[in-house]
Amino acid sequence: MSGLDSILAASVVLSAMMAVAWAVQRATGQSGWADVFWSFAIGIGGLVTALMAAGDGPIERRWLVAGMVVFWSMRLGFHILARTATATAEDPRYADLRREWGDRFQARLFLFLQIQALCGIGLVATVYAAAHRPGPAFAAADWIGLALLIVSVVGEGVADGQLRAFAADPANHGKVCDRGLWRWSRHPNYFFEWLGWLAYPVIAISVTGGWWPGWLALVGPLLMYWLLVHVSGIPPLEAHMLRSRGDAFRSYMARTSAFFPLPPRKA
Repeated sequence: MSGLDSILAASVVLSAMMAVAWAVQRATGQSGWADVFWSFAIGIGGLVTALMAAGDGPIERRWLVAGMVVFWSMRLGFHILARTATATAEDPRYADLRREWGDRFQARLFLFLQIQALCGIGLVATVYAAAHRPGPAFAAADWIGLALLIVSVVGEGVADGQLRAFAADPANHGKVCDRGLWRWSRHPNYFFEWLGWLAYPVIAISVTGGWWPGWLALVGPLLMYWLLVHVSGIPPLEAHMLRSRGDAFRSYMARTSAFFPLPPRKA
C-alpha cells in the first residue's frame, strides 16, 4: 500500500482501539484504561506505517524504526496497565472530567478519546517519515535516533520507578516527591516521553533535502510537547496536585522546573 494508505489504515486502528477503550472503561468504571489502549494503538499504528507501506527506504531502517516504536509502546503500555489494574481510585485527570461533565461524561469521553486517536495520526505519520527515508541503512542518524529513544525509555522508567518507590513509603503520605529526577523537573517522565519523539526526526530528516516527507517527523515532538505541557499532561495533573498537596506543591513549583530538567532554584 502507499504511504498515505498506510497512515489511513493506522488511523482506523487508532479509532477502533479507542472505541474499545471507551467500552472497557464504561464496563469497569476505570478510565485509566484509555491510556493503556492509546499506548498500544500507537505501537500498532506505527508498525503498519513502518512495515506495510511501499517506500524507498531500506528494509533494515523500516525494521529499526518499527522496533523503536514497539519498544516505546510496550514499555509505556504495560507500565500504565500495571498501574491501572491495581488502582483503587480513578486517575485524577479522568475523575475531574467525570465530575465536570456529569451526566454527559460517557458521550463526551467517547469524543475525547476519538480526538486522542486523531492526534495519534500525527505520531504514526512521524514513524512513517523515519522508516522510509532513502539512503544506506544504519547511518549515523539511525544510531543517534536509536540512542535517543533508549535514553528516553530508560529515563522515563527511572522517573516512574522513583515516584513509585516514594509513594510506596507510608512516611511520604501527603508529601511531594522531590527526589532523584523529580528534584530537577516536576514532570521528568513527561520530559523523557517527549525526548523519545525527537529520535524520529533525527532519522527522518535528510540534510541534503532529498526526502521532503522527512520533515513530517517534526509533527511528533511538536505534538507531544503541546499535549504534555499545555493540554492533557501538566495542566490537569498540577491542578489536582494543588488541590491535594496545597502549599507543599506550591513550594515545589517555586523551586523546580516544570518540564526541562534544570538545577533546583532556591525557594
